[in-house]
Amino acid sequence: MFEFLFKGLIRDKSRSLLPIIVVSLGVTLTVFFVGYIKGMTGDMIDQNARFGTGHMKVMTREYVKNIAQKPLDLSLLDASDVIADLDEKYPDVDWVRRFNFGGILDVPDKNGQTKTQGVAGGIAFDLSSNNADLKRMNIAENIVEGRLPSGPFEMLLGQGLAKRMGVKIGDTITYFGSTMDGSMSFQNFTYVGAVEFGMSVMDDRTFIIDTKDAENILDMADAAQEIYGFLQNGVYDEERINEIKTTYNASFENDKDEYAPEMLALRDQNGLSNMLDMANSISSIFSIFFIIAMSIVLWNTGLLGGLRRYTEFGIRIAMGESKRAIYKSLLMESVVVGVIGSVIGTIFGLLITLYLQEVGLDISEMTGNVNVLISNVIRAQIVPTQFWIGFFPGVIATFLGALLSGRGIFKRQTSELFNELGV
Repeated sequence: MFEFLFKGLIRDKSRSLLPIIVVSLGVTLTVFFVGYIKGMTGDMIDQNARFGTGHMKVMTREYVKNIAQKPLDLSLLDASDVIADLDEKYPDVDWVRRFNFGGILDVPDKNGQTKTQGVAGGIAFDLSSNNADLKRMNIAENIVEGRLPSGPFEMLLGQGLAKRMGVKIGDTITYFGSTMDGSMSFQNFTYVGAVEFGMSVMDDRTFIIDTKDAENILDMADAAQEIYGFLQNGVYDEERINEIKTTYNASFENDKDEYAPEMLALRDQNGLSNMLDMANSISSIFSIFFIIAMSIVLWNTGLLGGLRRYTEFGIRIAMGESKRAIYKSLLMESVVVGVIGSVIGTIFGLLITLYLQEVGLDISEMTGNVNVLISNVIRAQIVPTQFWIGFFPGVIATFLGALLSGRGIFKRQTSELFNELGV
């Protein structure tokens, strides 16, 4: 029966082509939308984890209370001991020390007078070539000019910052800031390269130095402003992260020292909890709304397809075919059309998702003035849900449309149908 119906649909383009096209388009949009939302949420987590929050982060209790100010004077002391303790308790996590600080960068001219000057944010971490943090942040792969720092007091600039300050490789840049103890600090650095982070907020305002240089200019030997933790598989596992946070903080529950370590998860920082909950809610709402909307469109397609075939049904009844057989064949045709259209739509939806996952869409012109960690390139992500989600609007809605249109004929008397059709 299915083979007979399939051949009939293939040979009669007027009966199958338009419904299959409509179903395919609807399913393509549904599948792509799911991948786009997942990619957007995943990119938000990834960018914030790599540059701002880690999967989790350890700081002093007082630092946590003032975390928005990044206060150097509330940093952890004896950081090597803290990291050793973390490594022993949680060997499946990579713990790294970073510094996030601000200061003034001054570029002198040939006479030693200020040529350009501006406020910038500094990031300091281990820049040795075999360091996991260097690979995690993709610094080496994203250098667009020059090289990585290899000696003392060498500096990388974000590409936008380097252009704005008008520096060339080998130029001297003077850093002015304050130390952990609140005293003034200044140091000459050599500009050795520019890096493109892929985020306007980072490219235009950030410089990078090595941890040893940061310890020197900030007077923070064996101290840590923030200790980042990353699950070694690189995958954000919220359940495991919350488990680590809960057990670690519980181990210091009876310690009343205001400078005792405290751990925050990614969701606890930068308002990400509300943003992620909102993103998940919006994703669910839009996905449901989109599926319902596409279902209505495809339902109407099935309904109109059945109504346009009243003459055919009348002729088939006149030839002695039972209404039940006509009704059954109509429903089976709708399933065949729905399956074919859903398969085609799923394939095209996955192809579009794959393109945006690998190539992406550059939106840097729209993110130039954005102050949050958003990638300049939109990327989707292929997820298992996409392989089946399109069959809900594609098959079920088409089937329901045929179910309704078929019942309209099924309830009529044969004599009335003949009279209406002029048979």
